Amino acid sequence: MPYGYIGSMKTRPGHRDAVVDLLVSGADGLRAAGCHLYVVSVSDADDVTIWVSEVWLSKEKHDASLQLPEVKAAIGKAMPMLTGEFTSQEVTVVGGLGYER
Repeated sequence: MPYGYIGSMKTRPGHRDAVVDLLVSGADGLRAAGCHLYVVSVSDADDVTIWVSEVWLSKEKHDASLQLPEVKAAIGKAMPMLTGEFTSQEVTVVGGLGYER
């Protein structure tokens, strides 16, 4: 069953773009780990929040991706720029534009 994850994180003022760059720079390697969709979004009305939408082959593939050396390194670089405020929602992906089952 396809697994979806929608999350947000708050950055310290002035660090949003640097965190976005870290998140986007590692996106290419996620496909081999089982990721179908990885989208990083921001809003002009909120200069500290980043939203990430993901679709994976399974929750297990998502969880395993967090153990990849390059993912751990990116998390380590990003953490000092984050406030620690996160939201997350796990969802079951049922279809839509940009995703084929």
